Amino acid sequence: MEQTQPPASLSWVERLVEIDTTSRDSNLPLIEVVAAYLRDHGIDPQLFPDESGRKANLVATIPAADGARSGGVVLSGHTDVVPVDGQQWTSDPFTPTIRDGRLYGRGACDMKAFTAVALHLLPRMVEADLRAPLHLALSYDEEVGCLGGAHIVKQIADLGLAPEVCVVGEPTSMRVVTAHKSINLLEVTFTGIAAHSSLTPQGVNAIEHAARFITEVRGMADAWRTGGPFDPAYPVPHTTTSVNLVSGGIAGNTVADRCVVQLEFRSIAADDPAEVVESLRSVAARLEAEMKAEIPERADEVSVRLEVLAQVPGLDSSADGPATRLALALGAAEPEGKVTYGTEAGQFAETGIDTIVCGPGDIAQAHAADEYVELDQIVACEQFLGALIDHLSATTAEAGR
Repeated sequence: MEQTQPPASLSWVERLVEIDTTSRDSNLPLIEVVAAYLRDHGIDPQLFPDESGRKANLVATIPAADGARSGGVVLSGHTDVVPVDGQQWTSDPFTPTIRDGRLYGRGACDMKAFTAVALHLLPRMVEADLRAPLHLALSYDEEVGCLGGAHIVKQIADLGLAPEVCVVGEPTSMRVVTAHKSINLLEVTFTGIAAHSSLTPQGVNAIEHAARFITEVRGMADAWRTGGPFDPAYPVPHTTTSVNLVSGGIAGNTVADRCVVQLEFRSIAADDPAEVVESLRSVAARLEAEMKAEIPERADEVSVRLEVLAQVPGLDSSADGPATRLALALGAAEPEGKVTYGTEAGQFAETGIDTIVCGPGDIAQAHAADEYVELDQIVACEQFLGALIDHLSATTAEAGR
């Protein structure tokens, strides 16, 4: 692929990719680099450590020319990346490599290129005569359940920033995405009573009851697949669920007293995630009662516990809302339907901020070996965010009158 215009922000993309921020590790090395750069340009970032102190969210505001810090646009990005364990890379995943018009490296696509472009344009943001503020929001642990996102939207609210519009820069090939499904990860732990397999009446088999639960989950999946509700804007037009991890038992001749099941469901807007969770709790409660009834005198040893490990709300923004209208005016491509993957956008939208997803790169490259972002996509993002600065610039607005 021929590349005629190298991205001006290339050095920042390379710098961020070089910092290994795999979710299991700390993101502080990246946060500290960004914080120092912001301070060098007169911007005082707010850092919000997690409970461990090993990770942090960052929120920074470039105020309007009149000093206003409330309102405006927030640019959202997550700092963590998925592991490279077991993947076959043709180059070091944390040594950015350019070939054939692409920049290869873990996080290049998902989603450090967007953040890098914003940082590259920071001097221009600071120098601009802004009519409304710009905010930068960088989170931790998006890849393991949008954990930092759940906190950062509250932190933004507590700071009184009240952005009107949010752009989450996940890879969309610079196309506006207005909707995605929710993500819900649940774990169900079945605790039975162990016994020798020759004395099965003296035990309560956790695996067998977990299997009944799994059958119920599959029944829910089949019902959604055949009966809906449906939203044809999605490639998979209905709510989905699947059991993806099962662990239980200690030996082939022992009645299993423990089994753990993990399942996920992703819902369209017509299905309320809270109602789905309650339906699953009802199934778990019924199975628990059946398990306790097998040996009533030992019922207190038996349990079924359902825990919600992560919930990420879906996004369902208006195709004619202020965020979409702004993005299209800035040169983003028109929406082409809804997407099945999840982002932090739903968390921002739940706080009343009109939110879209729009960023450089293709989601098909995210998480894969030899992850890459097209250099042309970085240039397109530079043009998009540059147009945003111009749009918010009072001098540009005056010149256009």
